[in-house]
Amino acid sequence: MIITRRTLLGVAAAIACATAIPAFAAKPLTIGFSQVGAESEWRTANTASIKEAAKKAGVNLKFADAQQQQQNQVKAIRSFIAQHVDVIAFSPVVETGWETVLREAKNAKIPVILTDRAVKVTDPSLYVSFIGSDFVEEGRRAGRWLLDYAKKNGGKPLNIVELQGTTGAAPAIDRKTGFAEVIAANPKLKVIRSQTGDFTRAKGKEVMEAFLKSEGKNINVLYAHNDDMAIGAIQAIEEAGLKPGKDIIIISIDGVKGAFEAMKAGKLNVTVECNPLLGPTLIQTAQDVVAGKPVPKRIVVNEGVFPAEVAAKELPNRKY
Repeated sequence: MIITRRTLLGVAAAIACATAIPAFAAKPLTIGFSQVGAESEWRTANTASIKEAAKKAGVNLKFADAQQQQQNQVKAIRSFIAQHVDVIAFSPVVETGWETVLREAKNAKIPVILTDRAVKVTDPSLYVSFIGSDFVEEGRRAGRWLLDYAKKNGGKPLNIVELQGTTGAAPAIDRKTGFAEVIAANPKLKVIRSQTGDFTRAKGKEVMEAFLKSEGKNINVLYAHNDDMAIGAIQAIEEAGLKPGKDIIIISIDGVKGAFEAMKAGKLNVTVECNPLLGPTLIQTAQDVVAGKPVPKRIVVNEGVFPAEVAAKELPNRKY
């Protein structure tokens, strides 16, 4: 075989191209995500949204289910740090107790994004952005609907029982705060019992059973911090021989399909939307952070209020 100058140049060019490919090939973004758990229809939809958005964007998602335990989330975040992921994202079980592990992430130069729920920290630079709903406003919207209902129904006194979310969780704290703030305008609206139902259907049913045993027909209104607890409570109300949505007015938050089905059946009066489809926003924000682009510290999602009157029309449009 005769090796010419042209042959040598061709071989050199081929080698140069082969070695250049890895240098220019973009390394897939790796995100470590710790989810609260799978306690509700909302959470299931939230998880699906994040997984689908990551897959669509070609992102390597390391997913950890905390099963509603803060210690599991702390363990997962430390594991993500050890694995040198590009971004850590999580939906915190509760607001407090994150300073140490988030400082560890900061020291490792791994940006942290909060989704759905906020944290209380002395140093706001421990996370780059919080994507989620305005939970206080959700509580206010629930309260405003009840003020309007009371006004339309002759302004008679109404006794309210409240199913709170997980103790210490941002949505539980804020939804209680917003609701109480608004109904304070009407002294005839009184919360007579308030207890955590832990955002689950089973616990919502259990606590509502206890409310009914202690308060009986004194209960006029149920305010549930999420739809799953409301649906559990509906079962308890029916088993007690009462008509949910009529004998006891029911207000809840999330806007999942189950709530629309309950409204269509006349068993729930209104749901305040809390949009779980945060995946595309989370993935885009993570990509922007890694690219060095500025991102908002707070990203609020758009949401509405859906009374029973619109349930049948709106149900086919629900994506979660």
